[in-house]
Amino acid sequence: MDYNFIVIEGNIGAGKTSLSHKIASEFNAKLILEQYAENPFLPKFYKDPEKYSFPLEMSFLADRYNQLKKELSERDLFKSFTISDYYFMKSLIFSKQTLQDDEYSLYRQFFHIIYNSLPKPDLYVYLHTDADHLLQNIKNRGREYEQDISADYLRKIQESYFDFFKQQQDLKFLIIDTNKIDFVNNEEDYRKVLNAIFQTKCKYGVNRVIL
Repeated sequence: MDYNFIVIEGNIGAGKTSLSHKIASEFNAKLILEQYAENPFLPKFYKDPEKYSFPLEMSFLADRYNQLKKELSERDLFKSFTISDYYFMKSLIFSKQTLQDDEYSLYRQFFHIIYNSLPKPDLYVYLHTDADHLLQNIKNRGREYEQDISADYLRKIQESYFDFFKQQQDLKFLIIDTNKIDFVNNEEDYRKVLNAIFQTKCKYGVNRVIL
């Protein structure tokens, strides 16, 4: 295993948690999952974004930092590596779309103060899926507070991810286009994703694979 810490990221509904579960189970990896379901501001935000955007993003910032700091500092000697379905930079990407300019400026200051104190992933995998596919996945999993998410919002989140990737030269990003496969329900497709993750010789910066 060339990697000690892998991040599986993607837009809302891309399947990052499902893939992280499958990989962790198969390879006996330590699994870190984002605890979004426990955030009391999330349902309120989807109903009234302007009012709840800043407390939502600040609570995510604190929760993500505390969880990652704890989990990544406690190494499990009985696990082969660590895999997470999110990384701390997600806070900056989503907040850019939800906060007003003055709020975002303040938020960025808090973000950068603590970002450099966290361990960086050896490989950052981004599952790229078009907005229409994402909306169908969101509908299928049936979380009530997600049903009002728009395609335009998903596209803006995607653009923020790509903009951030281009700015970072100290990490290995692997963007996997998953539009034509179903790695959650199809074993052959899942194997294709595994091969892309573990066999692609990634350089620093952005690397792309279409499946």
